[in-house]
Amino acid sequence: MQLYSSSLDGTIKLWDFMDGIPIKTFTVGSKLLALYVLASAEDSVFVVIPKKGERDTFQLVSVELTKGAGQDLEGKELSVVLDGVGESSKQIAFGREDSYVVSVKDVNLQVYFFKRKLLNRFSLSTVKTKGGDNRFSCVVCHPTEDCIATGHADGKIRLWRNFHHKKGYTYSALHWHHDTVMDLAYSLEGTRLLSGGVESVLVQWHNESSCQKDFLPRLGSPIECISMSSDGVLCCTLHTDNRISIINSNLRFSRSIQGLIKSRDVKTGLVVDPRTKALVLNGEPGHLQFYSLQSDQQLFSLDIVQRQYIHQAGLKQSDLVKVAFSARGTWLATVEESEEVADPELQLKLWFYSEETQSFALNTRINTPHDNHITDMCFRDMDELGDDSLILVTTGRDCVFKVWVMVEDSDPEAHQSVSWSCDFVGSYHNYQATNCCFSEDGSLLAVSFEETVTVWDSLTWDLKCTFCHPPGNIRNICFGRLTCSKYLIGATDYGFLCCWNLLTCALEWSAHLNVVVLQPDPLSEHIAAVSWLSKESSLFVFKPSEPWPVYIQRNLCKEKILLAAFVPRDEPETISSEKYLWLRKSQLFFLTDTQELMTLSTKSLEERLTPSSKQLAVEESLPVTPFSVLLGKHRRQQAQEDTDLGKPVVHNKQEQASPAVKELLHTPAHVLPSASFLCTIFINSLLISKENKSAEEVADEVEMESEKAEDDSDEEDVTAMEQEDTSHMELLGDMTRKLSKSQEKELRKIRKMDYSWISAF
Repeated sequence: MQLYSSSLDGTIKLWDFMDGIPIKTFTVGSKLLALYVLASAEDSVFVVIPKKGERDTFQLVSVELTKGAGQDLEGKELSVVLDGVGESSKQIAFGREDSYVVSVKDVNLQVYFFKRKLLNRFSLSTVKTKGGDNRFSCVVCHPTEDCIATGHADGKIRLWRNFHHKKGYTYSALHWHHDTVMDLAYSLEGTRLLSGGVESVLVQWHNESSCQKDFLPRLGSPIECISMSSDGVLCCTLHTDNRISIINSNLRFSRSIQGLIKSRDVKTGLVVDPRTKALVLNGEPGHLQFYSLQSDQQLFSLDIVQRQYIHQAGLKQSDLVKVAFSARGTWLATVEESEEVADPELQLKLWFYSEETQSFALNTRINTPHDNHITDMCFRDMDELGDDSLILVTTGRDCVFKVWVMVEDSDPEAHQSVSWSCDFVGSYHNYQATNCCFSEDGSLLAVSFEETVTVWDSLTWDLKCTFCHPPGNIRNICFGRLTCSKYLIGATDYGFLCCWNLLTCALEWSAHLNVVVLQPDPLSEHIAAVSWLSKESSLFVFKPSEPWPVYIQRNLCKEKILLAAFVPRDEPETISSEKYLWLRKSQLFFLTDTQELMTLSTKSLEERLTPSSKQLAVEESLPVTPFSVLLGKHRRQQAQEDTDLGKPVVHNKQEQASPAVKELLHTPAHVLPSASFLCTIFINSLLISKENKSAEEVADEVEMESEKAEDDSDEEDVTAMEQEDTSHMELLGDMTRKLSKSQEKELRKIRKMDYSWISAF
């Protein structure tokens, strides 16, 4: 079994999917939007590419895969099969025994027969009557009969027959879905048809009858794709939230494969849970997901909104928009609001973590904490003082910021001893409050009001000073930490990054940079700033005390980075490269507008490539055999004898566990990358450091030193060697007598003499 993949860069790759290593790469040249591999066509594949010279027009073409010995090959022999196809892989299907191919787009259906080279086209009405919408969304072919099943935008499923003739075709309809049919799949025998859509329900149709159907509801999110296993025992569904559900043939849920949930919109930002060091962000609608970076899986999901989400377009529903943790992670603050723009429904909830239940429990619910949308929220992080000093600050578009504190609950029937209430309301010239943050020691609070940053005393709530850098509103603010705690950093939406000195109340420095993300490292003085310019994201890492960055990575990615977070490491990492020293205590993660989670790696290319091979641990996992035990004893015994005899032990770097050498020896030859790629890594692994001198170099140095010493005082050397020999004899008993230095010198002279004249005899 082989695995092919296609990419928008115009390449088709053949993979060894067991080791995750590419075997061959075929360059086609055009963008590849879909890929189809048929069992009947071993040397060719079918791909969907854009039609040259026309916008939004696509073709289905056949690509002949060139045979050759190299790893990089050309796949230039293209032959057009169908014109005007859809760009989605679900809009093309191959029929019984791969004898024909079907394509759907808009309200048109095309069937091309390979042997007869015949093309039949069918069209449905474009007029929408009684809520009907005839546009095609997906297509699948029956595995044993000449039958085509198509899904439509109005939720209907049509079964087409007799399509060999342009006028004699017929179709019947099945209808259950209230919205677009996202995908269809036939069982192995063709007796069951599976369909899915936005309802998060898998529907199983029996014998193509609308009366006989089964349902598997509450799958969590809309179904995007459906696939059947080759033996027909299992079925898997791909969902819009990046989940794969595995389902048995009897329509029973088996298990779920879930990593990072893809939400509709990440409004909460990237937040780190202080207890588990998990990334916390929007998950399922109304839920908060706790995502483990180490295990690449979801730890748990917390239902914040606690309402049933209805998948229906245009329906205004409440969603989670803000989240913040206290320093110890014992308190969690969340904000949920409806999608209404003019008069949103707001709720501020405070959750307390229970050690007994190992989960968060709702402590306080505050309805309408602000009169308009809440823009930011933060806790005062004073870990050494405990939860008694906890303060929560929220800012809103109602031009105020509010301070929330814990108070003892006087209600005798209350289940908890404390609750939260508003303690102070602040404003500045009736400007909208946009951002807020506390200083490292919690003594100062910074709140931005449009173009102005205000600094407040967190004990008396007196306004201490204000900063401004027009034009443009303040987009992000943060305090410096550790040795840079006297600085306040701000970024404006007009493209300026500013640093103010809190001691002098003056601008320290400013830079013209369009910063969209400003993220401080909680364990160091470093601050990461991500800019967006010319359709590329760039990273700048700096200390507020220095006006120049310590690290610059331009063109970090083509996607726009929306969020970032520093995640503390369990232990500081040993980093050899000086430019990555700022990542020693924390790791930086990014989230793009396409919801791709990325991070910076401090490892070299060899270290990143080595773990991809599963063969590196073969030697360590081999079973112990009698021969290996005998060989091991013999080697240990030989090494002990060499040590007892005083022989110098020279460690060869080639005998050490080099990852590059192991990968070359254990990886099958047909899946190895090209020799030019591995040459540098392999040669470097064989080089011996100058600090580790060979045995001959050591002997030569000893010879030079001994010759100089013997020329000065031969008698002293002989006397010393005789005394040394005597002491060795006393220690080692009957061991073979060791040669003195003078004897070794004579022996080396004899070894260097030319005895080639003896060959004449």
